[in-house]
Amino acid sequence: MSYEGWIILTGSLVGITSGITGCFLILRKMAMLADAISHTVLLGIVGAYLVSSSLEGIYMFVGALVVGLLTAFFVQLLHSSGVQSDAAIGVVFTSLFALGVILVSMYAGKIHLDVDHALMGEIAFVPWDTFVFAGMELGPKAVWMLGTVLIINIALIVFFYKELKICAFDPEMAAAIGIPVMFMHYLLMGMLSITTVASFDSVGAILVVAMLIAPGASAYLLTDRLSVMLVLSAVIGIASAVLGYYFASFYNVSISGSMAMMAGVLFVLTFFLSPKHGIVMKWIFRRSLTKESL
Repeated sequence: MSYEGWIILTGSLVGITSGITGCFLILRKMAMLADAISHTVLLGIVGAYLVSSSLEGIYMFVGALVVGLLTAFFVQLLHSSGVQSDAAIGVVFTSLFALGVILVSMYAGKIHLDVDHALMGEIAFVPWDTFVFAGMELGPKAVWMLGTVLIINIALIVFFYKELKICAFDPEMAAAIGIPVMFMHYLLMGMLSITTVASFDSVGAILVVAMLIAPGASAYLLTDRLSVMLVLSAVIGIASAVLGYYFASFYNVSISGSMAMMAGVLFVLTFFLSPKHGIVMKWIFRRSLTKESL
């Protein structure tokens, strides 16, 4: 595959993986928790290195998963103790992220990781960091990592689809019929954590938030069915990656930033032009009612 193809494929995998995970976060009104975990996993990556002296994928996954779950646990603990949810997220997010930044600063000379890399990423370098097996180059490591996470997330969504769906729309009813709501909550947080860490090398912690929220939010405006919403979020994620790459190539600007920007542009277009919830369609509908009343 060409250099251009690997970058577009990587961005598309980020869009699909983040998009389908973000759908459940949006339905559960937990979008800001995605922002928090996408930053606090930095602490998990540094912690994994300090324990294992390695930045290999499996150690990063474990570290990010542990810190992601801890973030969700601390937020839930503070919220159940009477702290408002947004304040709880803010306190936990800033504290754990700051600790991660301090550790990166202390050990930046020993590991190939810095705050700018963790936050912004650089998708242009992805095709050069390849996975080698038996002397053969099998493509970028980021593609393999994102592909693995995508398979894991799809498998979990398929296996727990009914439970995740009920918990997303009506957690009280889910608890009443015996669905383990807290287990589903932490399962979703685990999916979010590994999705975020898999995207570090491509779009970075800040820009992955756009892919976690914008495609799902756009899909939410286009349909009332969860299954369709998941498919649409994946399609919008791919479109954001493709359009973002060509925009960046034409204007010679950041590729990952352009992909995130296109995700926002597609959301704005959906916000205005959605057949059911769009501002323009609502205006047309109100105008037609006004004419009929006259």
